Amino acid sequence: AMGKKIRAEMDKQRERFVSGAVERGVTKQQADFIFDLLAKFADYGFNKSHAAAYAVVSYQTAYLKAHYPVEFLAASMTYDMANTEKLNDFRRDAIRLGIEVVPPSVMTSYRDFEVGENRIYYSLAAIKGVGDAAVEHIVEKRKERAFKNLEDFCARVDPKIVGKRVLESLICAGAFDCFGHDRAALFAGVDRLMGMAARAAEDAALGQADIFGSAAIEPQKLHLPAAAQWLPAEKLHREFQVVGCYLSAHPLDDYRQTLEKMRVQNWGEFQAAVKRGATAGRLAGTVTAKQERKTRTGNKMGIVQFSDASGQYEAVLFSEALAQYRDLLEPGRSVVIMVSAEDRPEGINLRIQTVQSLEDEASRMQKALRIYLRDPQPIQAISSQLTTRGEGQVSLIVIKEGGLGEIEVGLPERYRISPQIAAAMRAVPGVVDVELV
Repeated sequence: AMGKKIRAEMDKQRERFVSGAVERGVTKQQADFIFDLLAKFADYGFNKSHAAAYAVVSYQTAYLKAHYPVEFLAASMTYDMANTEKLNDFRRDAIRLGIEVVPPSVMTSYRDFEVGENRIYYSLAAIKGVGDAAVEHIVEKRKERAFKNLEDFCARVDPKIVGKRVLESLICAGAFDCFGHDRAALFAGVDRLMGMAARAAEDAALGQADIFGSAAIEPQKLHLPAAAQWLPAEKLHREFQVVGCYLSAHPLDDYRQTLEKMRVQNWGEFQAAVKRGATAGRLAGTVTAKQERKTRTGNKMGIVQFSDASGQYEAVLFSEALAQYRDLLEPGRSVVIMVSAEDRPEGINLRIQTVQSLEDEASRMQKALRIYLRDPQPIQAISSQLTTRGEGQVSLIVIKEGGLGEIEVGLPERYRISPQIAAAMRAVPGVVDVELV
């Protein structure tokens, strides 16, 4: 038997093995090659019975994934619920196989990742800040009857179990999107949600009901505070913070044209290129986390986590580069990085050489912004978003009533335009569509 624990003993045997082989007519070069093969096997060698047991489990697992992929992936996601990186891998695998992954929702999600017709319902308990007790309570209330609206939800859940932190996490994850309210307004009004739930709990404790004593009093309409909509970058960053991956979209989606023009590789492509011998490349990524540490020599180094549509990866940078690019590498920012790469046994090591703001690069490349509307009501809000002068041409296109054509009005000044600004325009009430060219 060979194994890691006797590797040192095998090294002692090399000279004995090689000299014995040479005596029997084998060349020294061939004997060394054979012994190297044996030594490599000693690093991770299985006996036959051990290998057979693994083979059976591998076959069973492969059979389940091939014939019951929805159930297999849902069970795998439930098992690795605490590991967001694995959850994201399983989710991408499901999408590749044509399986819909339904985002978390208080109307359709459960404690585990549940299965439907060629779909997986994302778990509520996989959201950070939402514990099992809160999820079980929500699911139990929903079993009695489906939630009609946000007010009905607040009136029926116990605020001692579904507290403020839980509500905030559910809002950021999109689990309340089913009620048709904007996430920013819900987040700003979370105290009102808690207040309604607390009043309903007090009324229930006092035994209040309608005159027939058969059902709870219909809750009053909940008025959420006025709040500026979150830009896509902020909305997705908050989503990432509580889910651990981007569910509704990826921050880089709006920059696809810019990235193509810049000849940026995605992480999946670059990983394969490094395995083939590449040592440098240009990547795009949204910063998901950043740490700063001191090296053995006392200098500072940064360890930055990035995400793109193909996966998540890590890169490092040292004192001078860290000082130069620190502000661009805040979580939620999207950037383009030049990296040097080294393929090591423990994985690919990336070192950042330069960093560019993707938003700044995109704004330099965009030439025109067209905003479609039916009436003048959104104009003031549009004006408030156009604050910085630049090179971009902005046009307002008014759609005539009854589909009788369009009138295009080009603004005399030129402005800084980008995917973020276009997204802000799309969020303005009354704007029909926005084109960025």
